[in-house]
Amino acid sequence: MKIVVLAGGLSTERAVSLVTGTGICRCLRERGHRAILVDLFLGVEELPADPEALFDAEDGLCPEAKIETTAPDLEAVRRSRRDQSPRVFGPGVLELCQLADIVFLGLHGRDGEDGRVQAALELLGVPYTGSGYLASGVAMDKAVAKRIMTAEGVPTPRWGVLEYGPEEACRLAQELPMPCVVKCTTGGSSLGVFLPEDRGELRDALTEVRRYGGEVIWEERIYGRELTVAVLGDRALPAAETTPAGKDFDYAAKYQRGGAKEVCPAPLTEAEAAAAGELALRAHKALGLQVYSRTDMILDKDGKLWCLEVNSLPGMTPTSFVPQEAAAVGMSYGELCEEIVRLSLDIQRR
Repeated sequence: MKIVVLAGGLSTERAVSLVTGTGICRCLRERGHRAILVDLFLGVEELPADPEALFDAEDGLCPEAKIETTAPDLEAVRRSRRDQSPRVFGPGVLELCQLADIVFLGLHGRDGEDGRVQAALELLGVPYTGSGYLASGVAMDKAVAKRIMTAEGVPTPRWGVLEYGPEEACRLAQELPMPCVVKCTTGGSSLGVFLPEDRGELRDALTEVRRYGGEVIWEERIYGRELTVAVLGDRALPAAETTPAGKDFDYAAKYQRGGAKEVCPAPLTEAEAAAAGELALRAHKALGLQVYSRTDMILDKDGKLWCLEVNSLPGMTPTSFVPQEAAAVGMSYGELCEEIVRLSLDIQRR
């Protein structure tokens, strides 16, 4: 098949997306597909006379992608685009997507997980991987997802939306319950998430979180074991457990070697493992997701599971949680990518 792997974009998770996309693209090419990686925002500055010839480009147009300890400089990315257009889709992106048999979405964060790209592809009649535009947008917005999970009986920590100006951070820091988490509603990869230890840190968090844009929410902080469970098709995969090497599981801990200890399958009792899988499936279905997702949760000291959030386009680098969990049931990275394509092609988009 001709497959465009769409990655990059202008999300704060741009670097993670490029590593995800590169892994997927190279894997699909090894399995005989004519796959190419296309950067959502930068696109292809000059298409050849026969654009379809790009599907046979050496190494599938894959960049030398890696994840640094800090998030990418998005202003520098904007300046690097030759046409300086503000369009989300870079030069040649939609033309190449329309030539493909399917678009594999290797996007993360605002560009890709919020449903806008899915909606555009659907309007063009282009098949793509993963959930539809509405469910993607719902899952991406933490406040909307929380409302739905609460209504559907999915256990999630107490929370609330915060509306305040910069001058109100000091007052608010004295009023919010502690311990709590402060986060922007559309962040990912632990960007825009703050875990203050005292009210001074809470005041700083309330100021800093506004840099990430969108709504801000507070959430009761639940202490316990950090688990993540992927759903693939109609089944939950084995849970993985994360223990940060430092105090928190931040962006650096998540993607740098030695930043965290990951165990998959997680050392859980049979009952705990079954409950974690059931919770992931309930959250996946409640939000209307399709094909695959990953649910992050906490197992507290009393043995209760709390759903933190659900990712509609989870990381798919070869060492990400979803490939780890698939490997735990005997599925290789290549087989996982093929299964995502197969399940996605079976969906009748409306």
